[in-house]
Amino acid sequence: MSEDAKPTNGQEWKPTAESKAKSKKLRIIALVSWVVAIALEAVAIFWLLRQREWVGEDGTLVRDPDTGLLQAQEAVAHFPQWAFITLIVLLVVIAALAITGSMLWKKANRLDPARKADTVRFFVQNQLGAIIAVIAFLPLIIMIFLNKDMDKGQKTTAGIIGIVLAVASVALGIDYNPPSVEKYTADQSTVIQLLGSDKVFWVDGGTVYHVCEDVSDIQTGSVIQSGTTAQAIEAGKNRLTLKFASELQNCGLNVPENADEITSALREIQAGSTDTLLPAPVWADPSDAPIEVADAAPAAS
Repeated sequence: MSEDAKPTNGQEWKPTAESKAKSKKLRIIALVSWVVAIALEAVAIFWLLRQREWVGEDGTLVRDPDTGLLQAQEAVAHFPQWAFITLIVLLVVIAALAITGSMLWKKANRLDPARKADTVRFFVQNQLGAIIAVIAFLPLIIMIFLNKDMDKGQKTTAGIIGIVLAVASVALGIDYNPPSVEKYTADQSTVIQLLGSDKVFWVDGGTVYHVCEDVSDIQTGSVIQSGTTAQAIEAGKNRLTLKFASELQNCGLNVPENADEITSALREIQAGSTDTLLPAPVWADPSDAPIEVADAAPAAS
């Protein structure tokens, strides 16, 4: 096997140095956004929700409608209108920061994903945006409903807005089909076995990369770029196209007899399956194989 045909670290897909640097930068910005969001939540809980105005503390006389007698009005605490408006603004700002952080974090994960085999890390890394959204909203929403100084209208309005923003932040923070090293490795392995080397093609538009530069999908007038699957991921292309069989045919390249099986397996793996076997290409003539890859020896028991 030639050097450029091997997976980048000899075993599995590995991000480029540029991808790792970009993902680190994106994660730092995301973390800063989340820290600010949680800090604003703390300000709202420990300062803003404690604001109150006292009404009637000057001892003004009022008439009791039940007895007709005059009595001194007791001081009553009210949540100030300025504090209520500020609370609504803070809820919106917290949501914006939480969602922005989630979007950046998910983009970083696509550049440098976790291994699905590392179950806990994989879950936390990919769903951290949703976790942070819960942390940034749940305590604040609880304290809003427990606040004794807000009137019913204020409490209902702030509570509903908080819940809606929290649900939106959590929903946008969830990664419903997270990337993984295993997914990228399956695509890379397929490319190498089909073409003989880790070289694919893409253009600025779209989210997939291709096995040939002459396919119609990338004849868009944009500059056609080529590189490894890791470089394609760095450029924002998330996976190998599932139309690789027709692309191979249109470009005059050999197509494996079991292309449909490979396509089905890739579709399942790209959708998140971890127990799908990626079939080796079956060629009509052994000489059609662009590369020979022997099966690894069974692991010692």
